[in-house]
Amino acid sequence: MTIQFKGEELLLCKERAIYWAAKKMLIISDLHIGKAAFFRKQGIPVPLNISQTDLKNLNLLLQTYPTDVLLITGDMFHNYMNQEVEDFRLWRAGYPQLSIQLVKGNHDGLKAIDYQNLNIATFDKELLNAPFRFIHDQPKEADQYYSLTGHIHPGITIFGKARQQLRFPCFYFGKSYAILPAFSQFTGISMVKPQQGDRIFAITPVSVLEV
Repeated sequence: MTIQFKGEELLLCKERAIYWAAKKMLIISDLHIGKAAFFRKQGIPVPLNISQTDLKNLNLLLQTYPTDVLLITGDMFHNYMNQEVEDFRLWRAGYPQLSIQLVKGNHDGLKAIDYQNLNIATFDKELLNAPFRFIHDQPKEADQYYSLTGHIHPGITIFGKARQQLRFPCFYFGKSYAILPAFSQFTGISMVKPQQGDRIFAITPVSVLEV
């Protein structure tokens, strides 16, 4: 679904990404590479192919939309180096010309040299690209930049007939900031409570629709 926002055209993809065509930029949040391996290390049986599925979805997006920049609004990695980060290193080698820019989130705990070796540019607080601010968590104060954030893994409940209800991840666009859905399939969702004037876009298995 394509929307006009702050004078810019943004494509909301059912793969949980935003494509900003004017900048040839693909924007995602909360990829959480290494999360499954982290849980397995704690003795929790988590499937081995979760991160591979996420990387395949990234491949699909990059093959579909001409992309110069992949921008992640935080939590690209889940704490520290592990096998899934090594898998990402192999994936990264297939896109040597792609600029990857990461605004660090609370889980991005790799060392500076690790990001350098993965050819990832990092920003500790935020990245400004008018009219947007890319930041992991919602700013406490609003200014002239509209913030694109992540962190909470937003979701929405859609009610049907006979008390039926379904929960979907969503894109949330509020007055001064938007919240992107978690890109990784290995995340929960946090139900958002829209205020008057907010726009919510549910991500169903087949499409993105405004609710």
